[in-house]
Formats: sequence, structure tokens, C-alpha cells
Amino acid sequence: MDFIKRYKLDSLLLPLIGLGGFLLLWLIIAGRIETRKTVDEFGDPVTKSVKTGISPDLPTPSEAWKASKPYITEPFAKRGELDQGILAFTKLSLSLVMQGYFIALIIGTPLGFCLGLSKTFTKAMDPITQVLRPVSPLAWFPLGLVLFSSVKLMDGGGKTVFGASDAAALFTIAVCSMWPAVMNTAVGVRAVPQDYLNVAKVLKLSRAKTLFKVLLPATLPYMFTGFRLSLGIAWLVIVAVEMLTGRPGVGGFLWQEYNAGSYSRIILCILTIGIVGLLLDRLMSLVESRFKTA
Repeated sequence: MDFIKRYKLDSLLLPLIGLGGFLLLWLIIAGRIETRKTVDEFGDPVTKSVKTGISPDLPTPSEAWKASKPYITEPFAKRGELDQGILAFTKLSLSLVMQGYFIALIIGTPLGFCLGLSKTFTKAMDPITQVLRPVSPLAWFPLGLVLFSSVKLMDGGGKTVFGASDAAALFTIAVCSMWPAVMNTAVGVRAVPQDYLNVAKVLKLSRAKTLFKVLLPATLPYMFTGFRLSLGIAWLVIVAVEMLTGRPGVGGFLWQEYNAGSYSRIILCILTIGIVGLLLDRLMSLVESRFKTA
């Protein structure tokens, strides 16, 4: 144990043990094919293959790999609109997520500052934010279709390049993901020491300078916590949005494979969503640390 601690091998061994335990549990739960010999209605012997187990329809890790292999080994292949490599689907999903996420930040950050600076504004808006915050994306999307039903941008050939469903998708991602940014920014503004504001008054700083020289730097740690949470929610919402719109992406691919009964590829989608979510969180953590040290 001292050797493991000395060379910090526990950071490698413990995750491997956890992964091994997860795969073992998966094997225990997954279905197994059993061959049974029976007699048909004419009295002739018949051999049948039957899946048994705790969850008979759940594929084993090896079955999941065989079914998902073409999507992993050719990650950017495009065989059709809804038949692409897993990274091609991920790219499409990330593009939509980033658009909705930036809209969320553009709206949520100023709103958070307003809530933090004004008690009157907070009292007026608090009931609205508390009611809207827990609403599911499945509820927001139909409203988005109604709000943006007249949106239709076409290219020179008359093909629709941005329609009501696209606008509704961005609206849903933005509305669902902006609340952590709003709340954490407001908390950060309220946490700014009064001494900082008193010094700004003594130096006769304008409101703009007070905002950018005092409030913004002091609030950044809280803001980035909200930004990280908002990005995680935006990535979660994309699955529901793509299921509802039927557009190509990880969520759309997952829904398509569920309807086709391909449970192995559903597992591929789940793992992809989890890994990309982890990478996005680590990326935001890196950006946050850069701003803190700047």
C-alpha cells in the first residue's frame, strides 16, 4: 500500500477497479443466450435459443461493442442523414448546444447582475424565476414552436436553412440552461464586500468602471460556477430537443435506435453523452482556472 501511495498509483488503480466492477455488474444483469431442446406440436425435437437473465434484452459488453463498432471505428462517416459516425453526430449536437448556451449566457448574466444589484428587481422577478426554473424542456419546446412559428430563413435555392423547429430548439436550450448562470451571478454580486463599493465611491468611479473594475472581477468565481452548471444542463437538454425535432445528432440517433430496438447502440449514445459531458466540464474548469490566474 505504501508503494501505491508513494507513486500515486491509486489514481490509476482505483478507477480501473471501479470500471471492472461496473463491467462485472453489467455482465451479471445482461441477458444470456441459452439453447433449449423442446418438442413441437408434432412431437419432433426442436432446438430454440432463448435470452435469459435479470434483463434479457440488455446486451452484454461484447455484443454492444460488435453492434457499435462501425460507428466508433469510422467516427466521421456519413452514410445518410441519420446514419453517421458517432463523432459526426456529436459535432452536430455540440454545434446546437453552443448556440443555445451562448444565448443563455447573453441573457442570463445581465439578468443575474440586475438581481444582485437591486433588491426591488429581485422581489419583482423572484416569483417568476422560481416558477420557470423547474419547467422541463419537454414543456418549453412546444411553446417555442408557437413563439417562432413564423420563422423561416431560406437559401437561394428555396431550401429552408433555419425554421421554426430550429428556433424552438435554441429557445429550449437557452431557457433551460440559463438559470444556474442567473442565480450564481446574482449570489456573486451580493457577496461583493461593501468595502469594495465604498472605495469605488471614494474614488468617484463611474457606474461602468465600478461594474468592470470592482463587481465583475469579484463575481467571476461565482459566474464560472454558474457557467459550468449551465453548460452541463445545455448538454442534457440537447437529447430531449433532438428527440422532439428528429434532427441528426446524438439524441436523434439514440431515439432512432430505440425505435429500431437496437439497445447496443443506445448504450453507445449514453456513453458518448456522458464522456462529452465530462470533457465539457473539464474544459470549463480549465478556462475558469485561467481566468483566476490572469
